[in-house]
Amino acid sequence: MDTILVVNAGSSSVKFQIFAVDGDGRLTRQIKGQMDGIGSRPRLRASGADGEPLADRAYPIERVADVPAALEVAGGWLRDELRISPIAVGHRVVHGGPEYERPVRIDHGVVARLEKFVQLAPLHQPHNLAPIRTLLANRPDLPQVACFDTAFHRTHGALADHYAVPFHLYAEGVRRYGFHGLSYEYVAKTLRQVAPEIAEGRVIVAHLGSGASMCALKEGCSVESTMGFTALDGLPMGTRPGQIDPGVVLYLISEKGMSASDVQNFLYRDCGLKGLSGVSNDMRELEASDDPHAILAIEYFVHRIGLNAGMLAAALQGIDAFVFTAGIGENSANIRGRIGEKLSWLGVELDAAENARHARLISRPDSRIPVYVVPTDEELMIAQHTLSLLMNSELSGPKRERVS
Repeated sequence: MDTILVVNAGSSSVKFQIFAVDGDGRLTRQIKGQMDGIGSRPRLRASGADGEPLADRAYPIERVADVPAALEVAGGWLRDELRISPIAVGHRVVHGGPEYERPVRIDHGVVARLEKFVQLAPLHQPHNLAPIRTLLANRPDLPQVACFDTAFHRTHGALADHYAVPFHLYAEGVRRYGFHGLSYEYVAKTLRQVAPEIAEGRVIVAHLGSGASMCALKEGCSVESTMGFTALDGLPMGTRPGQIDPGVVLYLISEKGMSASDVQNFLYRDCGLKGLSGVSNDMRELEASDDPHAILAIEYFVHRIGLNAGMLAAALQGIDAFVFTAGIGENSANIRGRIGEKLSWLGVELDAAENARHARLISRPDSRIPVYVVPTDEELMIAQHTLSLLMNSELSGPKRERVS
């Protein structure tokens, strides 16, 4: 059985999924797992297609000290115990810069170019690249594909793409990229099946999780996003502030004596819901808390989503539907309800009962704007891109030997 391995590597975890490929090129998820607690309390967990547990194992710290070691352990388990040898590996890579507007087959040159964007996504890019380097070194014959969170937004027009800075900076890559593109691409494709009557219209999608952003879709393409040059901009997130006056950064440097590295760590790790609440960066904990600062953090989160919805509606010159996705968007009826109230001026009327049971359509029949909950699936999107690129390579090039 041919399989595709999808890898999403972070600083302390490596998430992976295995997709089977049938004779017609259809993908079926077989295994979902992760190695977390890297460098502290390493643990491999995995389940099968129907959710049955396949592995739950702890390892000594020295065995899984970093991401390459985690990939080696997880890969060894897949290979030696489950006899799985993928024909290709698809990776989530957060920043593709101005160069990459679609998935790309990985080689050493691609990795070198992607390393230039590490400072633009310091929480993600170094860890996304780590397993790629490991596989290039140990399995140079195994095809790898990079799928970018920025690529979907490369359809932006010039007005959405530029900052008001000298053009030479834009030419160097200082521009508004947008992120969570794999999620938005999946939602845009899924809407064609679940709500074809609005899929080609004007849709605002709210990807609300630990990382949060919103995207304006028109005819299934991204025309505007709340995120820009980096994944710091736009909505407040778990530990990132979202939109902030650049003068605050200058103040931190000139008045607080912080270095550029200090400011980077502060903005990526100590702000957002965590900084505002002083309680947690986890929305579930904030919703369960009666701490006034936790309450403020939730209200701020909802307030900024309401403001940005207005901005995106203006970019679209109207709105035909609103979609929630990602961890908070898919699972918190409370947050969806509060946001629905903020959007009442647009004609949004939520059905409380449908919202409480996490239905696909959560707006009332008389709501002028239909509101959907569409669970995202970035891993499936990566697997589809990987298989498509692999098949195109085989059709256009010499026959490739099966990797075993």
